[in-house]
Amino acid sequence: MTDNIAVCDCEIIHEQEVEQARRAMPDAGELARTVALFRLLGDMTRLKLVAALQGRELCVCDLAALLQMSKSAVSHQLSELRRQQLVKFRRDGKFVFYSLDDEHVEEIIAMALTHVHHQKLQEDI
Repeated sequence: MTDNIAVCDCEIIHEQEVEQARRAMPDAGELARTVALFRLLGDMTRLKLVAALQGRELCVCDLAALLQMSKSAVSHQLSELRRQQLVKFRRDGKFVFYSLDDEHVEEIIAMALTHVHHQKLQEDI
C-alpha cells in the first residue's frame, strides 16, 4: 500500500451509517441530471458565459465581444445552457439578452469559485 492512498485496514462495516447514507442518496435520475450539469459546466466557454452573466444580463453581441468569439459560436453555447435551464433570454427589438435562469445557477458558480479560491489560498500557505 502506498502512503498517499487512504484505505481502511479492516473489514468492519458500519451498517447504521451505510443505511443512513443509502437513504440520503439522491435517486439515479437526480444523479444523472447532476452529472449532466457538471459536464455542461465543465466546458471553459460555457463556464465563461455563465460567469459573465453573474448578476447581469448581456446581449449575444456583448458576450461575443467579451469572449472574442463569433455570435454564432456564442449562440450555440447559449442554446446548450438554455436547454439545461441554466440561462434564459428575452428579446428587445433586434437584441437578444441572456441572463442566468435563477439564483441557484449563480450560487453553484459562486460556491465553486469560492472553493477554488480557498484551495489556492491553502496552496499559497
